Amino acid sequence: MTLIEELIEKAKGCPKRVALPECDAVKTLLAAKKVLDEKIGIPVLVSDPAVIAQTAKEAGVDVSGMEIVDCTDEAAAEALVSRYWKEDMLISEKACKRKIKNPMYYAMMLEAVGEVDCTFCGHVNTTGDVLLAASTIIGMQEGVDVPSIFALCEIPGFHGSEGNRIVFADCGLNPEPTPGELASIAIASADNVHALMGWEPRVAFLSFSTCGSGTAGSVDRILEALAIAKERRPDLKMDGEFQLDAAIDPEVAAKKITRPSDVAGKANILIFPELNAANIGVKMMQKFAGGAGYGHTLSGFAKPVADSSRGATVEEIVGDIAMVILAANK
Repeated sequence: MTLIEELIEKAKGCPKRVALPECDAVKTLLAAKKVLDEKIGIPVLVSDPAVIAQTAKEAGVDVSGMEIVDCTDEAAAEALVSRYWKEDMLISEKACKRKIKNPMYYAMMLEAVGEVDCTFCGHVNTTGDVLLAASTIIGMQEGVDVPSIFALCEIPGFHGSEGNRIVFADCGLNPEPTPGELASIAIASADNVHALMGWEPRVAFLSFSTCGSGTAGSVDRILEALAIAKERRPDLKMDGEFQLDAAIDPEVAAKKITRPSDVAGKANILIFPELNAANIGVKMMQKFAGGAGYGHTLSGFAKPVADSSRGATVEEIVGDIAMVILAANK
């Protein structure tokens, strides 16, 4: 069973209501049909019913068994804004009423008030659009300053603490994270991976240095990030700064790290110092080791949102929906 097949099977054991606002795309409805038929989750189509009907006709999909939320119903939209908006919010009530005309904002507002458990989008909207909507409507989880995204990697020939699987973060959003942002990436990744995989997170902050073997401003920044992360979330197992081999290889860790560590040699989440390193690491894993990286669920928001690839296939979308459904269990 592949990793994605395993995640889909796990999602079937805890089906959640997933909002799908990009109903002008044929792939949305094809994926929704598969999610419904295979009992992976409960699709909630959020759009103009006329748009859904036209797309369903193009896709050859019967949506009669799916829940449809009419985002053009002004009375329903007004009621939703009334439930969602509070005086202390940064967004005004007037802005909420304007934003809710966009199906993606409507879907996230449904999630914010608990009508759905997660939102899947991004194969029509850009990443910037998705991030802006989620930041505006859902907001960040406590102790987290920025959203991030991880790669759940499956690497042939790798033998780590979770078999041939390990997580790289942040792999797509934050080019040069500050110490506070690195701490946020670590915390959000740990929580999301725990919900997704059921692992006990063991988070390693990576560097060219292990426990002071090298000195540089970048090392100081990583140590500051680790201190911030531990202060915010003392319940999580996090350590560093570690070179890659010290983080994942028990024999190397035993030689390089003399103090006790719950992470050294057995890390299952690797926090890269910046996006250059993370992106290069993912590409090297894919090209040199024949590995695969999965994950379009954004980490760090108060409720789960998926930002899919605009080039994703229907099968990939179904897998991404399964992942965001699992993330809703945290």
